[in-house]
Amino acid sequence: MGIVEILFTNAKLADGTINNITVAAGRICAIDPPGSDISQATTVYDVAGALLVPSFVEGHIHLDTSFYGDKWIPHKPCTDGFNVHERIAFQAENLAAAASMMERARNQLDLCISNGTLQMRSHVMVDGSVGLKSLETILEVREAYIGMIDIQLVAFPQFGILKSRGTPELLDEAIVMGADLVGGLDPLSFDRDIKGHLDVVFGIAERRGIDVDIHLHDAGTLGAMTIEDICARTVALGLQDHVAVSHAYGLGDLGIEAAKRIADRIAKSGVSIMTNAPGHQNFPPVALLRDAGVNVFSGSDNIRDSWWPFGDGDMLRRAEIIAYRSGFYTDVELAAAFDVVTTAGANALRLEGYGIAVGAKADFVTLDAVHVPEAVVAVPKPRKVFKEGKLVAEKGNVIH
Repeated sequence: MGIVEILFTNAKLADGTINNITVAAGRICAIDPPGSDISQATTVYDVAGALLVPSFVEGHIHLDTSFYGDKWIPHKPCTDGFNVHERIAFQAENLAAAASMMERARNQLDLCISNGTLQMRSHVMVDGSVGLKSLETILEVREAYIGMIDIQLVAFPQFGILKSRGTPELLDEAIVMGADLVGGLDPLSFDRDIKGHLDVVFGIAERRGIDVDIHLHDAGTLGAMTIEDICARTVALGLQDHVAVSHAYGLGDLGIEAAKRIADRIAKSGVSIMTNAPGHQNFPPVALLRDAGVNVFSGSDNIRDSWWPFGDGDMLRRAEIIAYRSGFYTDVELAAAFDVVTTAGANALRLEGYGIAVGAKADFVTLDAVHVPEAVVAVPKPRKVFKEGKLVAEKGNVIH
């Protein structure tokens, strides 16, 4: 085999076996039982029987709007339940008085990395209200964290596309600047024009050869109608497995038979569904969707921002929340919740080389747990986090 960079010994894998994991050039090149030759390793790291799992996938976050690490911002309720327009207005007020976006974004990244997230998709505001300023800052932050975390950026029209002057052109320019995906926001309830809104989003995706991730908060049949339109466009343009709908609250409002029908359509279209299982309302039925073949993944969404004061950047905690709210109790169900924040997230983000397997990137986390189901329930800490085989965080601290 020749000289290798690192050998991780006595690592417990998800199947319960203890193995030695050989890493060279940042990738796993061998997985062997204990007792294998360690003489060729330049560095030997004893995992000491800890559970070794793939790094977590943060599939939906907002690096530009979190106040984590900044002064406490008291939550301001909407005047009438949950109102997207009001929440956006509150956000604009709060951000005007916040610390620099650069500082806040770095704080949030350190939090996520320390918890074991090494792959991330962040939505960044790009619209007539902020232009490209937020994207410029987050692109700079992403550059500073190369080698520590892989970040996809979505050009996100927080103030709508058709209602916000110049936004279609800004979204296109954002892709040229370095954003990876194009996003959208409630085409029917916010812009009041599903065709016009989706024409812009899918037009950019087709022209630039990129993926799509659309925010959809609309409830009930309004949300279901939008999802059906998104699925139809996805198939028509041959974008199966390249499109995600984030939140999709309306799926949680449907009766079982209606939910099964639309789940089948979503599965056939290859559209992924993101849910963070928020506590204030219905959310997509995770088990029903997965049973139909839909790829369901997750993210923290907002962390201590204008939408809610919660969030700890821990995707293992998010798996626990999803399991708790979904009524998952068996080991199989708990493992499914873990899949939502790992492999399913990797599938949605179309990550190359993800997982604990020969040829995969050596991005993993060690947990003090007997197995995956216990990890979901216990959410153990502290953890050690490795990026391409190199320690990047331990005991809650990032190693810069």
